[in-house]
Amino acid sequence: MTQIVPLVLTFSASDPTAGAGLQADALTIAALGAHPLTVLTGLTAQNTVGVKRFEPCSVDWIDDQLQVLLDDGIAPSAIKTGVLGSTAAVAAVLKVKSLWPAVPLVVDPVRASGRGDTFGGQSLFDSFRNELFPVVDLLTPNWPEAQAFTGASTVDEAGARLLQMGCKAVLLKGEHLDSGDVVNRLYVAGNKVVEFSCERLPGQYHGSGCTLASACAVGLGQGLSVNEAVELALEYTWQALNYGFAVGQGQLIPDRMHLMQHLDGDSNEDDGEEFNDDE
Repeated sequence: MTQIVPLVLTFSASDPTAGAGLQADALTIAALGAHPLTVLTGLTAQNTVGVKRFEPCSVDWIDDQLQVLLDDGIAPSAIKTGVLGSTAAVAAVLKVKSLWPAVPLVVDPVRASGRGDTFGGQSLFDSFRNELFPVVDLLTPNWPEAQAFTGASTVDEAGARLLQMGCKAVLLKGEHLDSGDVVNRLYVAGNKVVEFSCERLPGQYHGSGCTLASACAVGLGQGLSVNEAVELALEYTWQALNYGFAVGQGQLIPDRMHLMQHLDGDSNEDDGEEFNDDE
């Protein structure tokens, strides 16, 4: 059987609003022409205002979801992670990466929601640093996440330390930094830092980090270089936020289907992306 589209395997938790988490990943992946494969890592009771409850999936549920895909002979073109929630989920990602070491792995190292609701304890985040980061092809932290993992006092120091931990590339998002435009910085081992600047949008957005990481995974799964994948993912995400809409009383939902819904050429031509992300 001929594979027509790239298959992007995503590990993340659910979100009833579909603004973030597994649903956001699937929407983004499909909107960009790939097919999502999904492993649910946890259940959330959350909305656009915040997270009320989070419960990680049990080890057997995570393992069984992954195993049925493997039993069916399904092989991913790229792998993306969001909220993992347990060391069992980390182990499942590592298993997939060991089976297909050449398949790009994009990790959004989510520690907490935009409101500060945590998705795991210290042991989980230690497993990120010690086990997951050494096999990551692209890490997409925001500044608080990068600072928490590295203890760095500057952006460049954080980027360098994350590369030293084993990540092949790091896209450090600039939404939390004090600047006019948002400056997102791409660090690749042995290369100069590449900066992607864009207009800072005024809103607060639910799931922008999920959107960006998933879009990067699609690009890498399609065979783009990391620079090309990041540049296109940033442009796509910025436009999704620019067309963001309200479904509740809190953060706006990115319009991940904007490529299909706004074909009249009226979209903002600025590329890039602004993050005020919940996951």
